[in-house]
Amino acid sequence: MRISRRDLIRASGACALTPLWACAGQERGASAVATNALDELKPMTEGLEPISLAEHRGRIERAQRLMGELGFDALVLGPGTNLTYFSGVSWGLSERFMGMVLTREGDPAWVTPAFEQRRAEEQIEIGSDVRPWQEHESPYDLVAKILKDRKAGGGRVGLGERLSFQFANGIAQSCPAAEIQDGTKITAGCRMIKDAHELALMRRANQITVAAHRAVFASLQPGLTQGEARRLSSEAHRRLGISGGSLILFGADAAFPHGTTKPKPLEEGDLVLIDGGGRLHGYSSDITRTAVFGEPTAKQRRLWQLVRDAQQAAFEIARPGVECQALDAAARLVLEQGGFGPDYRYLTHRLGHGIGMDGHEWTYLVRGNTTLLEPGMCFSNEPGIYIPGELGIRHEDIITITEAGAENLTRWSGTPEDPAVV
Repeated sequence: MRISRRDLIRASGACALTPLWACAGQERGASAVATNALDELKPMTEGLEPISLAEHRGRIERAQRLMGELGFDALVLGPGTNLTYFSGVSWGLSERFMGMVLTREGDPAWVTPAFEQRRAEEQIEIGSDVRPWQEHESPYDLVAKILKDRKAGGGRVGLGERLSFQFANGIAQSCPAAEIQDGTKITAGCRMIKDAHELALMRRANQITVAAHRAVFASLQPGLTQGEARRLSSEAHRRLGISGGSLILFGADAAFPHGTTKPKPLEEGDLVLIDGGGRLHGYSSDITRTAVFGEPTAKQRRLWQLVRDAQQAAFEIARPGVECQALDAAARLVLEQGGFGPDYRYLTHRLGHGIGMDGHEWTYLVRGNTTLLEPGMCFSNEPGIYIPGELGIRHEDIITITEAGAENLTRWSGTPEDPAVV
């Protein structure tokens, strides 16, 4: 937990804490910060490929099998991560519907604004049935026609859970004979379980974020603003080969789990909380490290270790067949036994969230969630202690469930002297 300036200089070079303000004459708060720590960063993405066309085809086939098992006749997806996960198509959300209609057999069909048809066809690699609609026409009628043509017009149709009400309502109105239902059991049923390629991408993305956090810690200096520190994190991720960034909080501001509107500059003795991540070929990282800038107090040291113990307690019981809520309970028990309970008084949020292509996705490590853990599921494990007006400490790593237990994707040893060690 102790990160003194002497330690940082020894770890990162004698000039690691010397700011190189890139834009002379500009105000300090608007200047970019460059340090030896960032200059030493190199891309870490070599050897990993994006998801292939064959993998997208496999995902569509898996969804179709699951549709059959669950009694669905079709699945309709609009713009968003689900569409990209199954097809590789990336499309921005607007008031105009563009989407995919998948039935139990065959390639998907597509609905697109007519003036965007060529752009859509540039991306569509699975399915040749592309139906355009003019501005005066209804895209939802085309969805209905596809369902009818494929003998699913009167069947059970699942809608992607992120589909806007405008789109969902339009489809329902145009398909009165269909049984419109939530399609989450299909989408989440596929996406919750990561395969080896997905895990490799997530493992590397998280290792990249740890390296970025290390560089930010090595660049701290008194008076640094939280905005400047965030820019350092974004630049560190960029130099490491991915887009990303961090929420960075100093001192009492760290008691706000998701930040404050009135951030303060860094001072000697402040706790520094860095929570961030990025995406590698569409897959997310999410790592939090907390340290002290200077000499830690006995209380800071004790609470830092207590949160680590809570995190480790949850990790140690993670294995197939355990309920999601059990991990949340294990972490809270450690905190309560250490004097920081009950319930949500100090750990004000759930223990963790699912993660994959989205930073937050199914399922959640939270009280009441009886979902059983399965190999391939991935979660954040992030207990914390938040004392308003005084401090906030959170440790977060990404874990994946294995056949024998769990794996921490960043293999953190948790040594007090280096909160970002891999």
